[in-house]
Amino acid sequence: MERPSRERQRESEDEDESAADEVLTCPECGSDEVITDDDQGELVCDDCGLVLDERQIDRGPEWRAFNHSERQSKSRVGAPITETMHDRGLTTTIDWKDKDAYGRSLSSEKRSQMHRLRKWQERIRTKDAGERNLQFALSEVDRMASALGVPRSVREVASVIYRRALNEDLIRGRSIEGVATAALYAACRQEGIPRSLDEVAEVSRVPQKEIGRTYRYISQELGLELKPVDPKQFVPRFASELGLSEEVQSKATEIIDVSAEQGLLSGKSPTGFAAAAIYAASLLCNEKKTQREVADVAQVTEVTIRNRYQEQIEAMGFR
Repeated sequence: MERPSRERQRESEDEDESAADEVLTCPECGSDEVITDDDQGELVCDDCGLVLDERQIDRGPEWRAFNHSERQSKSRVGAPITETMHDRGLTTTIDWKDKDAYGRSLSSEKRSQMHRLRKWQERIRTKDAGERNLQFALSEVDRMASALGVPRSVREVASVIYRRALNEDLIRGRSIEGVATAALYAACRQEGIPRSLDEVAEVSRVPQKEIGRTYRYISQELGLELKPVDPKQFVPRFASELGLSEEVQSKATEIIDVSAEQGLLSGKSPTGFAAAAIYAASLLCNEKKTQREVADVAQVTEVTIRNRYQEQIEAMGFR
């Protein structure tokens, strides 16, 4: 009797998913601009105003909060599951504050007891060497991501890539730091966050050559579909650090587009190409920056900027 009930439950879930995937249309005007009015609990057509459904169930919390601290104090659930922690954040933690539920200080005997509990809690969070290595690797990813200033989504993707490499046994014979750094660099490229290999190597504890070799290996073994880095992704950050205007950014983007159409981008470093385009655009827009200033921001040599600059100027037809 248990199997048919499970089958019926699975069928009902499939029906709910298929119903959710269908695009709602208004029966009156045929428009698909159907919005949900959470205040009234209604489903309304945004074009003609027809109410398609009313008295909907509000699945949100019954309380309201107007700032972060108020939301934290009223919330009765824990943090969401995250891949950036070795236990996905499911284990409990003992607070370091020696206070009870009413905010009163604990006695000396209770404080020593909580200290012992806190110590053993940290010890039993990792049951074997594998979990300890995973904890160390994910902490390295978090440290490097903070130093690079990348968003939380990149850290989650990097943690997933590292876990996949661990499951595929790709870490054997390689350093944990090297694989963690390569996973972070792959996540930056996968999420479209412009970070060069030199920048990643600066915050890592392994040489750049090892990072590049490990990155190529795990991307090939895991089948990561990573597109070549677009130099235009570096333009806003470099221009912002140099204090250049929007006009210079748009002109640098135009120079990169014209140069790429003529095939000059193939085999070139994207950071050097973007730096040369910014240098050329600053000259054209009368916001001149020296090659040394641009090279310091882009972490390339002045020779690279001069070579790419000559190619881009010829491609634009100025010489």
